Amino acid sequence: MHVVIVGAGIGGLTLALMLKARRIPCEIFEASARIRELGVGINVLPHAIAELSELGLLERLDAVGVRTRELIYANRFGQEIWREPRGLEAGYKVPQLSIHRGRLQGVLRDAAVERLGREAIHTGHLFQAVAEGEGSVRARFKRIRDGTRATVAGDVLVGCDGIHSSVRRRLYPLDTGLSWNGVLMWRGATNAKSFLDGRTMIVAGGFNNKLVLYPIGKGSKPGTQLINWVVTYRMGDGSSPPPRREDWNRHGTLAELMPHVARFSTPHVNLVKLVKGAAAFYEYPMADRDPLPRWTHGRVTLLGDAAHPMYPVGSNGASQAILDARCLADLLADSEHARAALAAYEADRLPKTAEIVRNNRSGGPEGVIDEVERRAPDGFGRIDEVLSRAEREAIVKGYAKLAGFAKEQVNQGPSLAPSRQQRRTRHKASR
Repeated sequence: MHVVIVGAGIGGLTLALMLKARRIPCEIFEASARIRELGVGINVLPHAIAELSELGLLERLDAVGVRTRELIYANRFGQEIWREPRGLEAGYKVPQLSIHRGRLQGVLRDAAVERLGREAIHTGHLFQAVAEGEGSVRARFKRIRDGTRATVAGDVLVGCDGIHSSVRRRLYPLDTGLSWNGVLMWRGATNAKSFLDGRTMIVAGGFNNKLVLYPIGKGSKPGTQLINWVVTYRMGDGSSPPPRREDWNRHGTLAELMPHVARFSTPHVNLVKLVKGAAAFYEYPMADRDPLPRWTHGRVTLLGDAAHPMYPVGSNGASQAILDARCLADLLADSEHARAALAAYEADRLPKTAEIVRNNRSGGPEGVIDEVERRAPDGFGRIDEVLSRAEREAIVKGYAKLAGFAKEQVNQGPSLAPSRQQRRTRHKASR
């Protein structure tokens, strides 16, 4: 079997490493001229870190990320609504990691180069079309450097090319497009003094304005860290179309952002100083896509944001892409028929991720601060008088179970894949 992967993001690179571990040849085709470490902070949850750890990457990730110890939900005045331990401190066997997205991608890229070889990773190749034959697929790419075409054959093609996926657009040319909820996000990272224990994540605010803060790595000076921050503002009901794609990732301006920053108070961080200290920050619309009826068309399928882009709620987008990769790699390794493996992958992962997409639209675990804001927009005396502990726990813990990272699911539940020993046994048998 030979797998053609379109896209060298987190999902595509993880899939390549998973396939290599199962001795399945693959090649990656990336549109960008080089795989650059772009973006801002993300969280990778324990169920996904477990998969990267099995690939032998935990030590590398620890070197560039932060093991998240605690999550605090608060209102915009800094009053605490919910607090819970995370990762190892919550009893998981592996940590939760807060990390710069580009550095995570860099770890995966470097591992892919080492294990697959540079010749398996083709940058500057823009996907254009795919055709399926009797027992294979043929993908056509345009080389960015000179405009020439390249045709590549394989048994399977997997579109891992993100929320603006060209593969998805070929499969669904009449797709209704991005769904925007009217929220704009400003995201940046600033070298600043550590807050609390240097391993805490804060999510504050409510339905109309939110603030997210967490460290994602070492700072430029002793006593500092690279602090990721996100400020959101709901400017409409989502009935208007999202900003044009060309306006995504545009540099934000302090004039637009600071009125929204002024709405927040936090006893742990000088938020105004933090935001103004960023060398640059970016504006994004909070957008997803409606769940698809199917991802798989014969020998072609989708993975990660190409398949199920979701609102950045609950720290779940990258984690679900990693779980996709694990599931698909296992099924391709176990099946004698590629089409059957892709169908089984879709049957497993599509309904799970579709439910997460829908839940994130209603706030996901952050629904706990949304509800408090609805009931007590001007703050509260005692949180239990606004929303009982049982109600708060139902929102937060219910999402963990839905998304597959409840502690019992990660530590005691069945893995998506066989153990190393089971795979060694399988490989010996196949030889």
